[in-house]
Amino acid sequence: MLTYSNSFRWLTWLAAVVGIFLPAKFLPAGQWADERTIGPFNCYADFSLEKYTPLLEAVAGLQQDLTKMLRVGKPQSPIEIYLFQDKKSYRRFTMHFFPKAPLRRAMFVKRRSQCMVFAFLSSQLAGDLRHECTHAMLHSSLPFVPIWLDEGLAEYFELSKRERVYDNPYLRQVKLRRWFGSATKIEQLERIRQPADMDSGEYRDSWAWVHFMLHGSEAAHDELVAFLADIANESPPGQLSERLHRRIPGLHQTFTQHLKTWKR
Repeated sequence: MLTYSNSFRWLTWLAAVVGIFLPAKFLPAGQWADERTIGPFNCYADFSLEKYTPLLEAVAGLQQDLTKMLRVGKPQSPIEIYLFQDKKSYRRFTMHFFPKAPLRRAMFVKRRSQCMVFAFLSSQLAGDLRHECTHAMLHSSLPFVPIWLDEGLAEYFELSKRERVYDNPYLRQVKLRRWFGSATKIEQLERIRQPADMDSGEYRDSWAWVHFMLHGSEAAHDELVAFLADIANESPPGQLSERLHRRIPGLHQTFTQHLKTWKR
């Protein structure tokens, strides 16, 4: 499932190119219709956030999930969220600051150490915010995240907590592919060097490996946590695939079996 919220692959390079020119804040304080601090977020909107505060509070709760499941630290600085009432105002704003960015419902940009999320009101807003804020929280506490893992985690946490484990639409796809003997090895995902190299298949398979590491093997989960801890401590983490192979004999067979048999 490749959604419009998966814009980070287009914007990683863009942020690096134009980030130095972006203002510290797009409009001075007091010039947005509503401004609120909710959890780790400084929120700015061109409409009232009153009815959306519960949603933002729920998205802020992702930090607890990331800490519990991945042991990643809290954001080192507040994450800025910019929300727009409609696509037209969102597109006008993003075209001004990001003229080469494709039209997406939401996007994440990192400028130096500042993480920012942009979105407009739509029926998919909750998932868009969960996806992009996962990127923002990870990149606010870690110096880098491999592209495939970054997207795999964002795809996992894009769904609500009650849907993540058993009800992601990817699950049916990967089950079908595994029954026919088709499985993407983690080494293939690790070879991705540019965000634009990822297509819907790479997003699906990145999600599948994340699901396996979170729910399919305690040893795999331990290695994922240790891998991210090494990144956080700026210690060379090596390749996650090599770490997993050392811990799990027959890694790819174990991965495939997990996806074949996973059910509620």
